[in-house]
Amino acid sequence: MSSHPDLAGKVVIVTGAGKGIGQAIAERFGAAGSSVVVNDVDDSSARAVANGIVDTGGTAMAAPADVSDGEQVAAMFDTVMSTHGTVDVLVNNAGLVSPMLHFFDADEAWWRRIIDVNLTGHFLCCHRAARIMAKNGGGSIINMSSGGATRAHRSFTAYDASKGGIEALTRAMALDLGPYNIRVNALMPGSIDTAGLDADARAYRGVNIPAGRIGDPHDMTGPALFLASDDASYVTGDVIKVDGGMLAQQRSATVDIVHPDTFPSVDDL
Repeated sequence: MSSHPDLAGKVVIVTGAGKGIGQAIAERFGAAGSSVVVNDVDDSSARAVANGIVDTGGTAMAAPADVSDGEQVAAMFDTVMSTHGTVDVLVNNAGLVSPMLHFFDADEAWWRRIIDVNLTGHFLCCHRAARIMAKNGGGSIINMSSGGATRAHRSFTAYDASKGGIEALTRAMALDLGPYNIRVNALMPGSIDTAGLDADARAYRGVNIPAGRIGDPHDMTGPALFLASDDASYVTGDVIKVDGGMLAQQRSATVDIVHPDTFPSVDDL
């Protein structure tokens, strides 16, 4: 039996669900009996995940779209509404990390693409979902932050800026949407292995994490279902860290991917 029976039959959109954290969250909602809308910019990935949920007895549909494109977002929501007639939960997971560039190597196109997908994509999906939820008496929006929202990674200038914006957006939306019974929260993943790292890499990345290991995508699923469920009915405007204690400590976890030895030479500027 699902630990959240109130989620059965709820219509849940998970963006960027073709792999990694998004896939794990979509599959967990499917197992809870929700009707899952699997979004991804890659059509084949979205369909594969949706088909997998259906094959295990769940209900799911693929809804490919680039969340940074307002017209594609509108078309996705139109499709969901024509199929299900409502949206109860939105999980804004879609985002870009790469390319990782030192600030001196960055350009405007790089900046705009990451901000457009990570931050504007959240806004576009929230703007459409919130209107549907308000008319239906409420709902839950879950955004995806990062430790980079309050700390920083080397060579992640645009990414960290976008995640800081997501946390600010989450707080502001919680205030505006609270009177409509719409709760807005964010999850802050720690160092999560979405790439299938080998044992040595996992040990290297996890050695300084208090929990003693790097995280896996399934570690994000319980907190996501909690925030979507009635158990979190008085939780809004919050950011829940799912990081194995990484940000609670004084010593630093091994999170930097780009080492200062690779930074541009002053002679090349």
